[in-house]
Amino acid sequence: MKKKVNVAIMTLMMSMLVLSACSGGSNGNKPSETGNASGTPSNAVDNSVIDNSKEVKLKMYLLGDAPKGMPDVIAEINKKMKEDINATLDLNYIGWGEVQSKYPLVLASGEDVDIIFTADWNFYVQEAMKGAFHELDADMLNKYMPKHMAKLDPAGLKSAEINGIPYMVPTSTPDRKASVALIRRDLREKYNIPAVEKFSELGPYLEAIKKNEKDMIPLNLDSQFDLPSPFLYLTNEKIAYTQPLDSGNPMAQGIGYDFEDTSGKLFTTVEEPFLTAGKFAANTMKEWYDKGYVNKNPYANKTRSKDNFCEGKSGVAFGNTLDVAAVTENCAAKGIEVDILTTVSPQGHVPQNTWLNNGLAVAASSENPERALQAMDLLMQDPAYVYLTSFGIEGKNYVITADDKIGLPEGVTSENNTFPADASGFWFVNKDLLKPMANWPQSYIDHRNSVGDKMIPQLYGGFTFNSENVKAQIANIANVSTQYGSPIFVGAVKNVDDAYVELANKLKAAGIDKVKAELEKQTQEYLKSVQ
Repeated sequence: MKKKVNVAIMTLMMSMLVLSACSGGSNGNKPSETGNASGTPSNAVDNSVIDNSKEVKLKMYLLGDAPKGMPDVIAEINKKMKEDINATLDLNYIGWGEVQSKYPLVLASGEDVDIIFTADWNFYVQEAMKGAFHELDADMLNKYMPKHMAKLDPAGLKSAEINGIPYMVPTSTPDRKASVALIRRDLREKYNIPAVEKFSELGPYLEAIKKNEKDMIPLNLDSQFDLPSPFLYLTNEKIAYTQPLDSGNPMAQGIGYDFEDTSGKLFTTVEEPFLTAGKFAANTMKEWYDKGYVNKNPYANKTRSKDNFCEGKSGVAFGNTLDVAAVTENCAAKGIEVDILTTVSPQGHVPQNTWLNNGLAVAASSENPERALQAMDLLMQDPAYVYLTSFGIEGKNYVITADDKIGLPEGVTSENNTFPADASGFWFVNKDLLKPMANWPQSYIDHRNSVGDKMIPQLYGGFTFNSENVKAQIANIANVSTQYGSPIFVGAVKNVDDAYVELANKLKAAGIDKVKAELEKQTQEYLKSVQ
C-alpha cells in the first residue's frame, strides 16, 4: 500500500513539473522571458550578466606623445564608452624620453592606474614580477573581453604567462614589421651618393649632410628609442640579434641569442659571437660620433628622429614598418623622396614579432579591473573604436575613398592633419580591421609588401623569463647598461676595446654570469616543452 501511495505521489509531482515546463507558468510570459537557450530558469543566477550600473573613470597610460587632435578623439571615444559600458577614459602618455624612468614610477607610486601599455620590450616581465599588474585568467577574460578572446590565438595568452599566470592581454594581430631607417633620397641624389643597401654604407651620405645641410644633424638621436638603434642596426649586419632575453630592453646589456641559430645557444653581450659584432658596430659609431654626425647629447633629447625628419632636422629617421608610414606620407606631401633601409640579419631575415610585442595590462592598483577589461575589449576589437584610435574622426581626419582606402578630407594634408595614422600609441588594436592608406608612396608600399618574405619565427618567441631568482642582478645590470653601455651605443668612448673591457668587468661584478646560468636553465626547459 505504501509503495502504491509513493508511486502515486511521484507520478502527480512529475505531471505538475511537466505541465509547468510546457505552459511556461500561468502568467502568460513568452518562453524567452522565462529562460534562455541553455534552459536556465529566469530566477537562476546568470554569471554572464555584468553590473555596470556604477559609472567609472578609467586612468590609462600609453607611450609616446598624444596627437594634437586627441582631445576631440577621446571625447568621441568617451561618448561611446559611456553608452557601451558606463565608463570613460582619462588618457595619459609617457613620452619616449621618459619611458625608462617614468614607466616603473607610475606603477610603483600607488597612483590609481587602470590600464597601461606593456610589451616584452617595455618592462613586461620586470613589472609583472614586481606585482605591478593584475593577475588574469581565461575565465575572467572570456567574461569581460569576449570579442578579443574570440580573435586571440590561445598561444598568445599562453606566451604571456609567468609561473602559469598571464598578466597582460597581447594583441590578436602581431605586427608584420621590420626595423627600418629612412634617408633623404633627394639629398642622396643631389650629392651624388650611390644607392645604399646596408646601414654601414651610410658614411658618405652622413658626411654630405654634415658638410652641406647646416640645419640638419645627420644622426639626431633621442634618448630612448633612437639611442641604441643605429648600434643595433649595425650589429644585425653581423649577427641575428634582437634584444636581451633577460630584460627585453633594447637599451640594456644582457643575455641574447642568434635567432638564425636553431640550437638556441645563449651568450652575453660581451661574449662571442656577439662581441665581434658589437665591436664592429661600436667602432662604426665611434667614427661617426668623432666626425660630428651624431648629436652631442642624445641623453637630453626627447624628440625622436622620425618626428623631425621631414622638417629637415635629422638626416636619418629610425622606426619600424608601421610607425614610419605617416612619415613617408608627410615627406611625400612636401615633395621629399625617401629611401627605406630594412634591417636584416646576415642571411637576410627579419625576426617575426612575438605575441607580447604589443599589449595592455590592468594595473594591480586598479579599483575597477573588470571594467578596465571591458574597455580594453572595445579598444582592441570594436571597429568603431579601432578606427577612432587609428585614424581619428571620419570627415575631419580621414575619409573612406571610392576604392575603399583611407584618404584625407578636402583641405587636410598629412602635414596639417591633427591625427596622423598610427600616431596615437594604440598599436595593440586588431590591425586586420584596418584599410590601406590611399597616400602611401610607392617606396613604402614596396617595403611593406617585401617584409613578409623576410620574416622567420624566433626560437624563443614564446619564452618568458622568470627573473625572480636574479632580480637583484638584473637591476644591477640595468645600472651598468646606462653608465657604461649607452656611451658605446652612440660612439662616445675614447677607445672601443678599452670600453668593452670595462663594460665586461662591470657586468661580471653586477652578476651577469648568474643571470646567464638561470636563463640557460629556463630556456632548456622551454625547448623541451615545445619539441
